[in-house]
Amino acid sequence: MARKKFSKFKGETRTSFMFPLLHQDVVKAVCERIESTWFCENDEDEKCHNEYITHVMGKFRCTNRAYSTHGWGSKKVAILIRGYAENGYNAEVFNQRCKSCDLLGTLTLDERSYIDRVAYRIQKWAGVRMEQRYYASKGGMPHKREFCEGCKREVCR
Repeated sequence: MARKKFSKFKGETRTSFMFPLLHQDVVKAVCERIESTWFCENDEDEKCHNEYITHVMGKFRCTNRAYSTHGWGSKKVAILIRGYAENGYNAEVFNQRCKSCDLLGTLTLDERSYIDRVAYRIQKWAGVRMEQRYYASKGGMPHKREFCEGCKREVCR
């Protein structure tokens, strides 16, 4: 009788993500104040003119089959927004690790918080007068720096 083959566990391997498919939503959010903007698909630090670190919200799911129902929400998901010439931008969102097994999680991004933060920053860099925003702490568990990929890259506040 043939032995049953088991596939090796293939979990999440990305420590950060970009969301170019949300670009049209960002364009809609800034179109009344900025004529055009573009998304830089490449992570080109040497060509960027501005960088800004902030946070968005999201949910993570552990990719380890032993913890298949394990997930967590985070109101502090690190994001690094880069500005390029002629209102270009990209935004790198950083992953988090499962506190039970230390594997990278699978992110479900809160798209509204992403669009809001990115659109605000692009407009500020374009010289649009913007009212400063204050985000009140919404409570919850404290940020665990040891599980945050943004903290490991020193781009988390």
